[in-house]
Amino acid sequence: MAALLSLGLPPYARGVDAPQPDAPNLAEPSLRYRVTVMPSGDAVLDQAVKDSAALLKLQSAGGLAGTGLVARARGDEARLVDIMRSLGHYAGSARIALAGRTLDDPDLVNLLDAAAAEVEAVVTLTPGPVFTLGKITLDGDAAGLSIDLHPGDPAVASVILAAAADLETLLRQSGHALAHVQPPVADLDVAGQRVDVTFPVAAGPRVALGPISVAGTERLSDAFVLQHLLVQQGDPYDPAKLEAARADLAKVAAVASVRLIPGEALDAEGRLPVTVRVAERLPRVVSFGGAWSTDQGGSLTASWTHRNLFGNAENLALVAGLTNLAGSAATGAGYRLGARLELPDWRARAQTLSLSALAVRETLDAYDRTALVLGGTVAAPVAERLTASLGVTFTEARITQNKETRGYTLAQLPLGLRYDSTADPLEPISGVRAELVVTPSVSLAARRMGAGGDAMFTIVQATGSAYLDVTQGAGSGRTVVALRANIGSVAGAGPFDLPPDQRFYGGGGGTVRGFRYQSIGPQFASAKPQGGTSLVAATIELRQRIGDSYGAVAFVDAGQVGTHAVPFTGKLQSAGGLGARYYTSIGAIRADIAVPFARPHGADAFEIYLGLGQAF
Repeated sequence: MAALLSLGLPPYARGVDAPQPDAPNLAEPSLRYRVTVMPSGDAVLDQAVKDSAALLKLQSAGGLAGTGLVARARGDEARLVDIMRSLGHYAGSARIALAGRTLDDPDLVNLLDAAAAEVEAVVTLTPGPVFTLGKITLDGDAAGLSIDLHPGDPAVASVILAAAADLETLLRQSGHALAHVQPPVADLDVAGQRVDVTFPVAAGPRVALGPISVAGTERLSDAFVLQHLLVQQGDPYDPAKLEAARADLAKVAAVASVRLIPGEALDAEGRLPVTVRVAERLPRVVSFGGAWSTDQGGSLTASWTHRNLFGNAENLALVAGLTNLAGSAATGAGYRLGARLELPDWRARAQTLSLSALAVRETLDAYDRTALVLGGTVAAPVAERLTASLGVTFTEARITQNKETRGYTLAQLPLGLRYDSTADPLEPISGVRAELVVTPSVSLAARRMGAGGDAMFTIVQATGSAYLDVTQGAGSGRTVVALRANIGSVAGAGPFDLPPDQRFYGGGGGTVRGFRYQSIGPQFASAKPQGGTSLVAATIELRQRIGDSYGAVAFVDAGQVGTHAVPFTGKLQSAGGLGARYYTSIGAIRADIAVPFARPHGADAFEIYLGLGQAF
């Protein structure tokens, strides 16, 4: 005997609201009950019953009349049969007894209303065998298609419906934007314990994208949105490319969220219209920051940013800060005043022009510097995750080192490549960041007591960090090993041919924690840092989350600075330490303490670092 039915999940699995309490009948007596579910021998089925039976969900909701309890039980009998069918038990049956009576007992309601004690409801399931799939048919516009179901597989409704959804997704991914797979229909053979399933398929034509419109913008230019979008009118419809375009546009600082909404019907030319719905961020933001370490002292910064200055997502940031407040590697307070303007999609999509100006004052053990730095950089992607940049920088500086003061006018042409495969800029748990910068430089005037001279040199520096999630099962980032390396060299000049601020120094939070800032490397007879022409530094750090909000780290840093252009020529120094983390919505609050493994004469016994965000 065969029966035709539409396959479907039971209400609890389709997201239908949980059963609600029956409306009380105040004119009739009320009663309470307890439920016993007899094991069926199928743990999955038993759990599904417990998750969906109204008798179980509502037994603590208060008393009700006998008629209400019987109605609730009858509804459950039908619901439990649906559950068994959804799990492949198409010949299964369910029986619920109240106070030892079947639901069709004509005296049951009177018996329940007269009950003085709690009534027992007993649920008994007879699942029967699990039916298997028989013939599987793709009906309609389905030439060349296949489905991941096979005759003999258990006829589980959720698996069959998932296969239908996968088939519809496959059609849409291949350009059939309006493809629809209707709910599968099952031909049930009870005697053969088999289900033949037919999938009605309406693929529709392969289509291209039609007109793309923008909605939701207030200050942001629609033209900018369309220019920045990775898909254009006429492109073949591809959901993956639409999602990539959405994610890329969402990275624009002026944008809070993006949705790409395909039309529900084709236009007159057979193309699919698309609407880009954009929600913008507030254009202005003010932020404050601070950090403290025993060597560099305290720093306080404030910034004002406009994310959409002229309507094309131009980003203007103004920053002011006090630095070197009472640090052991500083001889006085300093300041930083800066402005940076970023113009996205400058002359080409995804190409960014950055213009910057910085006034800085530093009073450090290594040197005192007062400088004005002006620069411009053009950056553009050259491959996935890889960005190239070309810049020009002009520096006018007055620097005192080892009691000698010189003025410097410096022109530089930094060329860079940056690779980044990490997913979270604040808390990376996997991936790699790497950057190579080659900076040809010319000192247009290196003056001392009125005597001038020119010098040309090239700075090469490579930095990189890698993050390994070693959590059992991986993916959660509970335990992460973080690695960092930094190698640099100056070609074409010795240490004393370079401005002091262009030399390499080691020590401090950016290279080797545990050593005073800039203290690693060659020194003058006065024991003040001299700086060198090569640098090597490396770090290994273990980061462990503790609960939801706390974490601990252990790390080892090592580095050397030499006076030759070839790295690995200086004296190696190393240190280790421990740290604590408190995780917030804006990043981790960091506290680290580090000690040198071999403490040089006159060096600090330890260094402490406080800040926001991971060390790297």
